[in-house]
Parts: sequence; C-alpha cells; structure tokens
Amino acid sequence: MADDTDFEPRLGRQKARGSKRAHTYLGRVLAATNLARGGALAMGRSARFNGGRIGRGAGVGRMLASRGGRSALGRRRVIVKASLVKLAGKGAGAAAAHLRYLQRDGTTREGGRGALYGPDADVADGASFRTRGSGDRHQFRFIVSPEDGAEYDDLKPLTRRLMERVEHDLGTRLDWIAIDHFNTGHPHTHIVVRGVDDRGCDLIIARDYLTRGMRERAAELVDLDLGPRSTREIEGALRAEIGQERLTGIDRALLRDAGLDRIVAATGNTGFDQTIRAGRLATLARMGLATSIGAGRYRLAEDLADTLRRLGERGDIIRTMQRAIERAALERSVAGQIIYEPGAEGARQLTGRVVARGLADEHQDRHYLIVDATDGRTHYVAIGRGRNFEALPTGAIVRIDPVRPSIREADRTIAAVAAANGGHYDIDAHLRLDPSATEAFAETHVRRLEAMRRGGGGVELEASGRWTITPDHLERVAAWERAKLRDRPVTVTLLSARPLDRLADADAVTWLDREAVATAPEPLRDAGFGREVCTAQARRRQWLVEQGLAAEANGVVTFRKDLLAALQRRELLATARQLSEELDLPFVEAREGARVDGIYRRSVELVSGRFALVERSRDFTLVPWRQALERQFGRPVSGIMRESGINWAIGRGRGGPSIS
Repeated sequence: MADDTDFEPRLGRQKARGSKRAHTYLGRVLAATNLARGGALAMGRSARFNGGRIGRGAGVGRMLASRGGRSALGRRRVIVKASLVKLAGKGAGAAAAHLRYLQRDGTTREGGRGALYGPDADVADGASFRTRGSGDRHQFRFIVSPEDGAEYDDLKPLTRRLMERVEHDLGTRLDWIAIDHFNTGHPHTHIVVRGVDDRGCDLIIARDYLTRGMRERAAELVDLDLGPRSTREIEGALRAEIGQERLTGIDRALLRDAGLDRIVAATGNTGFDQTIRAGRLATLARMGLATSIGAGRYRLAEDLADTLRRLGERGDIIRTMQRAIERAALERSVAGQIIYEPGAEGARQLTGRVVARGLADEHQDRHYLIVDATDGRTHYVAIGRGRNFEALPTGAIVRIDPVRPSIREADRTIAAVAAANGGHYDIDAHLRLDPSATEAFAETHVRRLEAMRRGGGGVELEASGRWTITPDHLERVAAWERAKLRDRPVTVTLLSARPLDRLADADAVTWLDREAVATAPEPLRDAGFGREVCTAQARRRQWLVEQGLAAEANGVVTFRKDLLAALQRRELLATARQLSEELDLPFVEAREGARVDGIYRRSVELVSGRFALVERSRDFTLVPWRQALERQFGRPVSGIMRESGINWAIGRGRGGPSIS
C-alpha cells in the first residue's frame, strides 16, 4: 500500500469550490469574519486601514450600516451629526460657552429658554456636568434630527432610549446631557457626551459607529414609534419635491441615472415614477437647469447639484430673515432683504443695528447676523465660526467689513530670506540678510510662520528651530488666507452696545457724536434704520445744545472742538466715583504723557468704550483697554498715556514687550 507521500498529479480543469464552501459551516465562519473586517474580501479588494474601525462600536456600526439599502423609501429618516471636541487649552472655555448657547432663549416650542436634561432628570445641572468633565481630554457632541420630529410632543423619551441603545452598543455607561430645540422647521436634539467610559478611561468611539451606526439606531426607534412611512406618505413627499427650488431626492436619482453625457429619460418603472420624473424635469427646464432634446429625454446642466444646493440655502436664509424681522416687529419688504456677500467684487462696508444672531450650521459652529442697516435694507451676514466673535446684544450698532485675503510684506520677506538661505528661515538668517532689522522685528515673522503652521498653512518647523520654506511659499500663503475666510469672512466692530433709542441723551461719547464730527460720516437713506438714525441725530444735536457742548445759529449746529474728550471725561469721572466707593481707593485721572504703573484688575465697559482698571498702591486709574491686556490679568503693567491711547510695556521692567 502506498504511503502518505505517494501521489500522482492529474491535469484537468480546476473545480469551482466557492459556491459549495458558502454552504458549509467553515464557509459561514469565513463570511462572518470577512463581514467583521468590513467586507473587504467580499468586495474583491484588500482590507485597507483607515482608522474607521478603531474604538468601541466598530463591528456594530458596520453591521447597522449594511441595512442602508433595505426598504429605503419606507424608512423614517434621521440625520445625526457627530463631532469630537478637544478640551485642552481654550477648549474648556469654548465647551462652557457652547452649553450656554444651547440654553439660549427662543429654542422651545413657546419661544422660551431651553433646559438641559439627562438620563434620569428633566432638568440637569450644566455646571455640575462641566465640573465632572473638567479633566476630560475631549467630549462628543451630537445633533439628532428626525425628519418627522414634529410628530413628537416631547423628544426626551426618544433621546433617552437612543442613548440606552448607544450604551449597549459601546459596552459602557455614558455621562451625557441633552437639550431639545424647536426653533427650526425640524425639531432636533443636542447631546453632549463626556469623553470617558464608565472606568474613567478615554472614550474612543469608532468612526463607523459615529457616521452610520448611531443614525441607524435612531431610525430604528423612530420606525418603532411612528411606523414605516406609508405609500401615501411617500408619494405625497415626492409630489412636494417636484416644484421645490433645492436639491431633492428626485434630483439625486436623476443624476445617478444620467450617463457621461448627462442625458436622462423621463420614463420610470411605474406610471407614478414616470409622472414624478417628468414633472421634476419640466421644473428643472423652467429653471434653466435641464434642456429637452426630444423623445422625453433631457440633458442636465453641469452645475445642477451645486446650483440647487445654493438655491436651497438661499431659500432657508430668506425664511430665517423673515422670521427675525417679524419677531423684531420691523416693517421691511422682501425686496429690502439682502444676503451680504463679502467676497463679491465691490463688497462695501455695512453699518447697522443687530436684529438677531443665530447658527446657520450648529454642527460646524457657523453663525450669522441679521443687520438692519443705514441703507434702509436688512442684511443677512454670515460671520463664520462663533468662537471668533464676542457676544453682541440685540440692538447693538455694529460695522461689518469684508475680509480681503492678502499677502503681507512679512510673507515676502520670509520668502526672500529663505531663497537666500537654502530654503530655510530663522532669525539669524533674517538679520544677516537685513542688518538694519532688529531681533524683535524678526520675531514678528516667526509668529506669522507659527500661525501658518497651526492653521495648516504648509510650513514646517525643524528640530533645530529653522523653518522649511518651499519655493511656492507665497502661493501657499494666499491659499491659507483664502481658507481662513471660511471661518472669518468679515470683521465685526462694535460701535455701540446701547441701542439707538438710548443714545440721544446719553451723558457720554456715543456713536452719534463720532458720526457728527467725522470727516466722512456714514451715508444715511431716508428709510428703515437710516431714517431712525436721522431722527436720533436731530435729538442728539438738541441735547448737546442744551448741555452747552454745541451751538445753533440760523439752523446750523456747530460742535465744540473738545466735544468727544469732554463727553468721555464726564462719563469717566461718574464711573470712577462709583468704583472708588467699591474699591475704597481714590481715583486719579491719567493725563497725556503720564506714566501708568500698576496691576491690571479688570475691564470696565462704558458707553464711550472699554477701559482698563489699573490698581496702584494708593489709588487706581482708568485707561483705554486693549485686547492683549486680558492675558495680563492680575499682573503688573506699565505704559505711557498718549492722545491716541496708551503704549503698554508688559511686566515690571520698562524694556519688556510693548502693546500699542
């Protein structure tokens, strides 16, 4: 008998074993293993690491995502937006500000102030939640928006059941708080989750679960509560999409069916499908986004999707403006409602009153202002990320300036130094190339490079302290400046925190006074806010005449040369008397040319502007405030009063860095 090593090879066709193996126990195990790995083998490609499977809930997320195509039309849709926020540095303060903003007025069904809640209580303590998370590395933020959220009288039970499912999927208890918002057409819930598990370790959630798994869990619950959408509901929703000026589900289907030539037919699998497609294509043709080529076929425009998205956003903006105008009880026509576009050619400065501030995109922290301007029209101004702007009271008067991306002279100097130094920049190389430059001047260029590095501007800092500068540095600077516009497309300057109707008789320097003596005052239109400003200016002139700060002859009003200084000193002395009682210290006025030495205690907000309170051993003084002073809170500062402000030298030594 032959032993185990004897065999005779036989040539022939290889048997197809895949179909049989699929029915064996081993085949099922291998298939399940492949699914757990993300289905890469089943898709005919090698598994590729992308970081999406790291963390809790990776397998569950992929399993839930595989349900996406099942009965898609009949399922209730839920949008879930997730973000991870780092809490290091300024993140903790931003997290506290985020909670305060979520609890703002006007978010409940009745227009009241929203209230935080938790797993077991309808009222949660946001301060306690922040204290528990004070040492956390990060936190998760979710926005859960059911398409049929308006069907719920209360979203709290849905949120609690969703978070129970999430805890089960992730295998850990979660510390979370939430708040429901009804201030948009789609009620939604904001959920903030601490970035630690029930053992106090960093909570890492797989990207697959964040992007798809949680959405499927939410959709499951809404399906259980409301039931799958009926055929009548589906057909009604599709009919409503036919005439809409936004990107719809019908448009996405048409784009999927269109070939490379972007030609699509109006036919469908059923008579209803054909009616829907034909009706939508006729609408697109009227909008100039599709062209009939005969025989029921249309050629779709190249920019169809982008154009419809922009139209949808514009429609949302107009509705937002209209709601704000109605709440403010303003009488403004639709023609007088303008979307401010700072990037447009010829975009100009805008001055007006803040009617409302809100979030255009809560997930991306994109804010907007509604400004009733001096040109008699109401403007919607996208201001970018809210963290770049201080809170503005309703009724405040502001100036909006478009931000222009530009290459600074410092950027050109950096490029020149690097070109002469083998593609590297450092302070020594700068001083060698320009002996007249000071080290302090060169350090401003380093700060510019550091800002670019933190902002992803494409510059690298070597371990030696040198900067690697590429030959296309100026092009990278230009691209970086353009990218920053998304976060801050405009600058917002506060002209008056007080509303216009409280400026006419204010015993202080007001925006009206600065406009009265300006060489180029703001042009006013005899309509809307412009007309209100004209009326307030007339009242202010009369008040100044009564106070002896202006004179009227033959209908012409002339102002004292020291008008602004006199008004500012009046308010300053009145405020100083109150602070003197509070601090139990005498006030000493800082004269021009005098040195100011002391400890910066706090800022004081006046109608005339913001002032810094500097405490000395025997007295205190008030001097013009600068943003950079906030980093010196409680520290010694030194400076010299000038007519235009004060030049600060930070620290006890007089040769320290200056703020001018």
